[in-house]
Amino acid sequence: MNYDLIVIGSGPGGYVAAIRASQLGMKVAVVEREELGGICLNWGCIPTKALLKSANVFEYMQHAADYGIKVEKSEADFGAMVKRSRGVADGMSKGIQFLFKKNKIDIINGHGKITRDKKVEVKAADGKSTTYTAKSILIATGARSRELPNLKQDGKRIIGYREAMTLQEQPKTMVVVGSGAIGVEFAYFYNTIGTKVTIVEYLPNIVPVEDEEVSKQLEKSFKKSGIEILTNASVESVDSSGKLLKVKVKTAKGEQIIECDTVLSAAGVVANLENLGLEEAGVKTDKGKVPVNEWYQTNVPGIYAIGDVIPGPALAHVASAEGIICVEKIAGHHPEPLNYGNIPGCTYCSPEIASVGMTEKAAREAGYEVKVGKFPFSASGKASAAGAKDGFVKVIFDAKYGEWLGCHMIGANVTEMIAEAVAARKLETTGHEIIRTVHPHPTMSEAIMEAAAAAYGEVIHL
Repeated sequence: MNYDLIVIGSGPGGYVAAIRASQLGMKVAVVEREELGGICLNWGCIPTKALLKSANVFEYMQHAADYGIKVEKSEADFGAMVKRSRGVADGMSKGIQFLFKKNKIDIINGHGKITRDKKVEVKAADGKSTTYTAKSILIATGARSRELPNLKQDGKRIIGYREAMTLQEQPKTMVVVGSGAIGVEFAYFYNTIGTKVTIVEYLPNIVPVEDEEVSKQLEKSFKKSGIEILTNASVESVDSSGKLLKVKVKTAKGEQIIECDTVLSAAGVVANLENLGLEEAGVKTDKGKVPVNEWYQTNVPGIYAIGDVIPGPALAHVASAEGIICVEKIAGHHPEPLNYGNIPGCTYCSPEIASVGMTEKAAREAGYEVKVGKFPFSASGKASAAGAKDGFVKVIFDAKYGEWLGCHMIGANVTEMIAEAVAARKLETTGHEIIRTVHPHPTMSEAIMEAAAAAYGEVIHL
């Protein structure tokens, strides 16, 4: 069959690109070897948030007395939590099927490979291969858990994020290697439901891409909840010969052995580029990624790539935005290139983390004279009423022109608040305009206005 566009991969980059292409009048097919929705809907963003919500509810139950509610003993049912998470994921995947049907997008099940003559050969589960042609081919195959050389995953006791979502039994003890979003989210989940968790981070701070003050606040909150944290540390080896794993960790103070039931490797992801026919088709790769231009065109005309397979932040919302820009350009429209300096990042542990733009350190290193404002949730009426006083909002402005350089938040529901900063930065809003924007009271979002006011010496509630 002939198509205008064949998309290889149905994750948040691929399925969004396919739907937008169909809206633009293209005949579209999507090749998928596993579940529709890719990692995000099935093994990433959505099911992890379902698990985190279960942990959050359990945490509320444990502290019900703080809200004047008497609750008999509550227990975490690990199996039921996993079952609910899988149910949420299945529902989302079925939603993609509905959207594809609604938009008349063909689903081709199997492993897609680009041929030398720029066609797509799909090998089905039964081994049968079918070749399809298209004017344009979009690679959106995503990524998988990165396996460290000295931390080989066996899928049972030394695991990646996929296995962490579907363990048969809750481990009593766990070592989490890496403290990015995946690492700290699972650390929070397992710790909350009763697993003894130790985080091992190679760099000086956990969540190392975040502003240092945010990192320190999360470390403080995690330690308060009983999570052990080792920074400037690395896992040298894991002895799996006994009933318990013996994890050898190198720290500044020397080596130590940590015994645990499970080791979760959360040291990033690696792009899925194997067996795609890239070499045969002449598509260049560099350091495990596919280089593209601002419209996601590879070095081969008619072949495009988006999402985790190209350089840039490996985030679902980034892949979706890239997919829309890519197909609009293919369709002859004039989209605006994506501004990678204004991409929000969210981490859904508790307290949550959300940020956009430059950290204070990055802004100073870039030569800006800055005005920095910070408003703690301990001074927020809504946060006090909610019993969620941990955290703060921190804003960074250019002192000369008032440009909003960065916004960094840690606290309850901040992932729902960050879009204000993203939109304001997109519109080139200044600090004074944020201060003069009336925010509703009482809300957590007032902290953004208060932080901006703090940067200019006008804060009221501090």
